Amino acid sequence: MTIQTTTHLNFRGDAREALEFYSSVFGGHLVVNTYADFGMPAAAPGADKVVFGLVIAENGFRVMGYDIPGETDGGIAGGGSTRREQHTTVTDQAVFVSLSADSLEELQGYWDALAVDATIVEPLAASAWSAGFGMLTDRFGVTWSASVTAS
Repeated sequence: MTIQTTTHLNFRGDAREALEFYSSVFGGHLVVNTYADFGMPAAAPGADKVVFGLVIAENGFRVMGYDIPGETDGGIAGGGSTRREQHTTVTDQAVFVSLSADSLEELQGYWDALAVDATIVEPLAASAWSAGFGMLTDRFGVTWSASVTAS
């Protein structure tokens, strides 16, 4: 028996943009279904918003997302912030997305793409537990904890 978990992100109106961005970073296939695709009248407010979105890539990356009905402020629901203070991560966010890669070179590519318009919480660099570790909050408000997989 096997199970699989997939991060499901809830957005406030920009799920399509976020999923397209993640697809550009990680590759893979993008699926987007709107509320109109599932029967909402096309002229209704929010009919063009995402009710089901998925990015799935051969490298193992998977993420789902949708737009919360009526929300239009942009970014991930719940908001909050993450920062470093006195060598400690301080956050009021409920969830981070953890990203691991087998090499620093591979991780650096993903990091560089995610870092566009992001807030760097901790720069990607060698740490006591990894050849590379860093944290950033992307332009959609999603905080990523990135590390090289320990050998």
